[in-house]
Parts: sequence; C-alpha cells; structure tokens
Amino acid sequence: MTELRYTIKSHKIGRTYNQPHFYIQNKGLNSGRALHKPIPNCFVVTTETEEQRKSLYYLCQTLQVGRYFKYYIIGSVIPFIRIDDTRKVLNTAIQNYKEQQWQLKIEKLKKVTAYEKNLRQQLETIGQLKLALLRT
Repeated sequence: MTELRYTIKSHKIGRTYNQPHFYIQNKGLNSGRALHKPIPNCFVVTTETEEQRKSLYYLCQTLQVGRYFKYYIIGSVIPFIRIDDTRKVLNTAIQNYKEQQWQLKIEKLKKVTAYEKNLRQQLETIGQLKLALLRT
C-alpha cells in the first residue's frame, strides 16, 4: 500500500501550484467538500503524485458525503471548519485507510456521481422543455 502524504494550507486567490493538488471548501454548510477548482474560501491540498491526489480527493469526498466533517463545523452566522480540524479528520481517515476497501468505495462513488450528473442533466432538459411548451 502506498502511503498518502499531503500538505494542507489556506488557498490564496491567484496562486498557482506545480504539484498535484485539489481544494477543500472551508466555509458554509458544505465545508469539507472536495473541489477541482478553487473558490474564495477553501484550503489547498498538495500531494507528491497524481495517484495520491486522486486517492485523497475521493477519500475527502467520501468523508464529506459521510458527514465526517459536520461535527467540526463551527460558527452560528457563517459556518466554517478550521484547518487543524480538517487535517485531523483526514489523518484519522488515512490511518484507517485500507486501499482495497477504499478503491471499491471510490469506484462505486464515481458511478453514483456520474449517475447523479446524468439525472441533473435530465432535470435541466425537462425544465427547458417545460419552458418551450409554455412559450409556444
């Protein structure tokens, strides 16, 4: 099993990264969500290899879907998660990381995500069809 090594820090708008990386949303009710593109309120996670980036990205995505970050979200007006709490959740998950189990979960998550995307496109098309019917 390959060891998952990463660094996490606050993202600054306009900064670019040479290493494989992804972003984690740190404000709002979706704190902990893994992102491919940066937003104003996010952390950046850099890794040594692209394989580690993919593994950590999907690990983070499963943690957010499983609501593991929810316990650490604080703030009454603008909910957010601290970088140390995010690191704690990721480190705990990595310690419990069993590559074969996670690979199966990741493959299933990819399929469900693709299915969800397809359904969203269908709903959007149905909405456009309704508008077209009402306008004619």
